[in-house]
Amino acid sequence: MLEVDDRKARGHQRSPSDTQAFKEKTKRDALIHLDTELSKIGGTDPTSELEATLNGFKRLFERFLEEGGAPLDWDQIQKLPDGAIKDYEELSDPSSEEIKQLLSKLVVIKLNGGLGTSMGCHGPKSVITVRNGLTFLDLTVQQIENLNKTYGSNVPLVLMNSFNTDDDTQRVIRKYKGIDIEIHTFNQSCYPRINKESLLPIAKHGNVHEDIESWYPPGHGDFYESFKNSGLLKLLISQGRQYCFISNIDNLGATVDFQILRFLLGPEKCGEIEFLMEVTDKTRADVKGGTLIQYENKLRLLEIAQVPKEHAEDFKSVKTFKYFNTNNLWIKLEAINRVLSQSKLDLEIIINNKTFENGLNIIQLETAVGAAMKCFNGSCGIHVPRSRFLPVKKTSDLMLVMSNLYTLRNGSLVMSPRRMFPTTPLVKLGDHHFSKVKEFLERFPTIPDILELDHLTVSGDVTFGKNVTLKGTVIIIANQGERIDLPSGTILENKIVSGNLRILSH
Repeated sequence: MLEVDDRKARGHQRSPSDTQAFKEKTKRDALIHLDTELSKIGGTDPTSELEATLNGFKRLFERFLEEGGAPLDWDQIQKLPDGAIKDYEELSDPSSEEIKQLLSKLVVIKLNGGLGTSMGCHGPKSVITVRNGLTFLDLTVQQIENLNKTYGSNVPLVLMNSFNTDDDTQRVIRKYKGIDIEIHTFNQSCYPRINKESLLPIAKHGNVHEDIESWYPPGHGDFYESFKNSGLLKLLISQGRQYCFISNIDNLGATVDFQILRFLLGPEKCGEIEFLMEVTDKTRADVKGGTLIQYENKLRLLEIAQVPKEHAEDFKSVKTFKYFNTNNLWIKLEAINRVLSQSKLDLEIIINNKTFENGLNIIQLETAVGAAMKCFNGSCGIHVPRSRFLPVKKTSDLMLVMSNLYTLRNGSLVMSPRRMFPTTPLVKLGDHHFSKVKEFLERFPTIPDILELDHLTVSGDVTFGKNVTLKGTVIIIANQGERIDLPSGTILENKIVSGNLRILSH
């Protein structure tokens, strides 16, 4: 006779204790299955490096099962306390005698793990040509070389690569031999992507380069552990370095700033600040950027991935959150060592969902370098000018840095004094025709004069002639089946151009 659990027959609901037990069993099962799969992957390439990588991933995965990447409690966000964000305008310049001493205590670190694929380029993003035939990496090296020559200093450059960028970067930096700059590199971790449904790794063996789509670099929050494991943290501390300045290599505004350096290391020493985050004014172009909040009585970074869906618009509000994180960070090296040694590094997990072309849904567990702010003593933000944030994420950004808005000086971009406003124009170029660098350059044989431009929108099949001038608000739209060729020498001021326009230059 078939026996039926009468609780199920009566539609019995699990009690809270039953539900908790079910969740715990599910977690245990998931970890058991993960262990089995990681053992298989590790067995295909039994090296200590792979073992350390898989152990690091397992720790992150366990936290993911426990925390689930849950959003924070929006109602618990507190008002920023007085002094939480310092004003850059109140900082003082160091004397030329002070500068060399300050630079002796600094190391510059660039996050160099990204590829240029979103802009249609192969290899590391840092080797994309951005100005005068120079790449992001060229400009960075020029900046530090100039510092060392000008002040007789020896500031080292450290590049955090990923498995995607390391080989190409190693080949590129050979050309800098003989230059007055010490360059170090280390790799961030390489973790297996997870099948969203099964929660198991999609990788089948440990040879990353033979199965590259199954692995990913777990965000720049991995910096701390990887930096220490490389031995560079210990080496730089032994050399007397006290602070590192970390920034994205594609942020051309992230140069060494003497005023901030003096603020941290000068006579006042500002209460021994261990973690300083540069923030700047939020605009319509930055509504998804992370911001600073007070939460559980600590200053911390809030990313959009941590925001409850019903509060997404509140997060994007320029009135509610006036500042956003530039990802320019100044961190005390001894403090990094202490936080890691005491196992106090606690970074929120960002769940990055992706879908492969074959329809497979996967997740990547990532962390952000700025999220470590809450783990340090004396953390604060500093409100810096917009000029400190000049990233190149799209070809619209590339248009700005290639234009006459800027001049190049010792590897640094300086806004032209002929620009009447301190802000940069808002530029929107259509994804279909302008998103790849090659297409972008074909449609702009020369970059237009945009010194007096406020806003530019270009959509559709549009090509610009040489020596075009754009002023005010300009909107150029070629609808489906239409084409617009702007002749050389065109001047557009507060104009909307649409329809078909094909004038050949003679």
